[in-house]
Amino acid sequence: MIAPDRVDRAALANQVKLELEEVPCPLGCAANDRPVLEGFDRLQGLPGRFQVVECESCGLLRTNPRPTPDAMSFYYGAGYQPYHSSRPHARRGAELVDRLLLAEAVPPLPPGSMLEVGCASGAFLRRMSRRGWRVTGIERSREAAAACAALGYPVHAGTLETAPEACGEFDLVAGWMVLEHLHDPVGGLEKLRSWTRPGGWLAVSVPNAACRERRWFGDAWFPLHLPNHLFHFTPETLRQTLARAGWEVRRISLQRNLSDLIASTGYVLQDRGRLAAISRLLVSYPWRGGRANLALLPLSYPLSLLGQTARMTAWAQKGGGASAS
Repeated sequence: MIAPDRVDRAALANQVKLELEEVPCPLGCAANDRPVLEGFDRLQGLPGRFQVVECESCGLLRTNPRPTPDAMSFYYGAGYQPYHSSRPHARRGAELVDRLLLAEAVPPLPPGSMLEVGCASGAFLRRMSRRGWRVTGIERSREAAAACAALGYPVHAGTLETAPEACGEFDLVAGWMVLEHLHDPVGGLEKLRSWTRPGGWLAVSVPNAACRERRWFGDAWFPLHLPNHLFHFTPETLRQTLARAGWEVRRISLQRNLSDLIASTGYVLQDRGRLAAISRLLVSYPWRGGRANLALLPLSYPLSLLGQTARMTAWAQKGGGASAS
């Protein structure tokens, strides 16, 4: 498929609508789905409406029907905001916040070999490299992968599914807001497990679909991010997915972050046609919150303890080894 950022996207819209697929629950449940909501691409305004269903056997939420892997490229053009917000220079004013989040994002491990799936433009790879880690990345956007490679880091420009089997053997595999994008999360996690040394770690973050925000905002919930987010995990369904792929879950924690609540409020204002300038500012908050997040820590901390923030991080281990402390 031709790179969509180099052609007229309107001309591709009809093709994208046709390239949809229906998929069963990846946890092997019998067909028993309940429609939950329907939404559209709010982040970029690209065409299509998409349904989220819940497996009534295990509770996993997923986008179904969904764009096929080829059709999904339409929704990952050069203008896709996460690619730009991950550039190392894009968040210079947020280094203190980054250090706080990094401290709770990965296990307390000595430096070793690390792979980041969905490394975007390389900001996290750079932070870990400066801590003494030998870093490698995988990134589906060729533009973002090129920006990452320009920093001097080896990166596979493609999806996890197309990454070569000899990608390496790692002490740590990280994926920040990437598992929910995979067409086959169980298969992807199994592949990552095969690349991890015995006792090695996996650290992944995903939106928390169990929080009350998701019910409050419905299709205006910022982390819903249709159609790019194909799965919408709760702590329990995330645990089940990791376990099915052979990972031993050590800890799932809620992040101290309220940026999604703020951005969702912006979407609601947009839907009501109110306060256009303020709504745009609120929607952009997750990409530019920076130091402002520090002022929200007194509120976000107790909410995270109650399981009511919209992002969570899981640490899992490949067999043996000590648990995270």
